This record gives sequence, structure tokens and C-alpha cells, in this order.
Amino acid sequence: MNIDLHCHSTASDGLLKPGELVARAAANGVEILALTDHDGVSGLAEARAKAESEGIRFVDGVEISVTWEATTVHIVGLQIDPEDPVLRSGLESIREGRARRAQKMGDALTAAGVPDSLAGAKTYAENPSLISRSHFARHLVKTGRAPNVKSVFQRYLVKGKPGFVPHQWASLGDAVSWIRASGGIAVVAHPGRYNFSRPELHAFLSEFRDSGGAGIRPHRARIRPRRLARLRLSRQGGEQGRSRRAAAAARRSETRLA
Repeated sequence: MNIDLHCHSTASDGLLKPGELVARAAANGVEILALTDHDGVSGLAEARAKAESEGIRFVDGVEISVTWEATTVHIVGLQIDPEDPVLRSGLESIREGRARRAQKMGDALTAAGVPDSLAGAKTYAENPSLISRSHFARHLVKTGRAPNVKSVFQRYLVKGKPGFVPHQWASLGDAVSWIRASGGIAVVAHPGRYNFSRPELHAFLSEFRDSGGAGIRPHRARIRPRRLARLRLSRQGGEQGRSRRAAAAARRSETRLA
């Protein structure tokens, strides 16, 4: 079974509109798809409608930015209710923080000799309330500051570089509680990306579990059908092809961390 439970659209920092993303997934044989945009749910309705027309089982999702012990981590919520007021309020608070961070990043880059970066980043962000580092990176590549997005991050946007701005995201407990309040399942996204020592990882996972989290989701792993049954995923959709390349192809619409 071909499954992708972690992808982004232009509603956050992806490269395809929600409907286009679903069409790409369908063309590559994905059978179950979750849209998990950063800190927002505005793309879900379009994606869900397209998934229904394409015969794909669709899972409402979100990826929430969290600060844990000064480290940014991401918690994916699956099978959420995007209309839940607790979840929506929590996500709104994060988006307000994103806007403040974006302004500070623009100011910092200007001070470092890179003018107009915020205005440039906004041209890549279809959702102006969800400007991310990826949008800044695309602008800096376009203006010749670096050959590719990876180089932009290394030169400008990571800790110790001129465009990096520390930020306090949601707490781990809050993020998990918002997901659970909406009826969803909380999962740790791409756990291998976090620079935790073994004791820190154990402490983090212990707190995650105690908060009501369900498990971890390695960035490139597939979840077996039995696991899906335990997650009680959406029942929409019908039968599609079984291309082994499907999950990777759909994931190409996703960019790196926010």
C-alpha cells in the first residue's frame, strides 16, 4: 500500500497548491494521503475535495512547530478536525509568532547587507501568515545570494548565521493537547533530524508520551496497513495503483524544515 502521511502545499511552504499536490500523488499511485502543512489547515478543504474526486483516502493533518529545551521540533497531527476551536486558536497563536519572526529575519538580513528580503520572501508565500525560512531561501537563491536552498540555510538561516532569529514556538504539551482536542493523533515528525543526545531523546519521548502522543514517524518510512487500522484513518476514497515510487514522488512537493 502506497501511503504519504507528511506533505506540504503552498498553504505553508510547499511548491504545489493543495489540489495539485493531490493530483501529483494520485498520478503516482498514492492510495492514502495526509496534507500536513505547517501551523495551518487552510489547504485541507481543497485537498480533501480533490482527493475525493481522485479516489484517494484523505487524512486531515497539520504539522505544529514546537520548542522543546531550546530545540525546534515538529509534531504532526493526523485525523484532526480542522474546525475544532481549540486547535484553530492554538495554530493562530503560532502564525502570529511566525509573522513577528519573519519581520525580525528581514531586519537581520538587511543589517547583514541583504536588503528587501522580507518583501522577496512574501512573493513566494501564497499564505502571507505562514512565511517560513524556506520562502526567504527561495528569494535569496533567485537573487543570486546562493546557488541553492541548502546553501542559503548554511550561509544565512541557521544558528550563528546573520539571518537566524531564535523563536519560541508552542510547548510540546500544548501542541499535543490541541491535536487531541480535535480528535487527532499526535506523532513526532522526522525524529532523526533533531540533534538530541540519547538522554535528551529519551526525556523528549517520555514527555511526548506522557502528554498523550501516539508515536514517531520517520521522515521516509511507510506505515503498514495494520498500523493504519490502529490509527483509525479516514475511510474516503477507492483503489489506486501501487507504484513503489509513489510516496517519494508525492514528497518532492515538500521542502525542508520551516
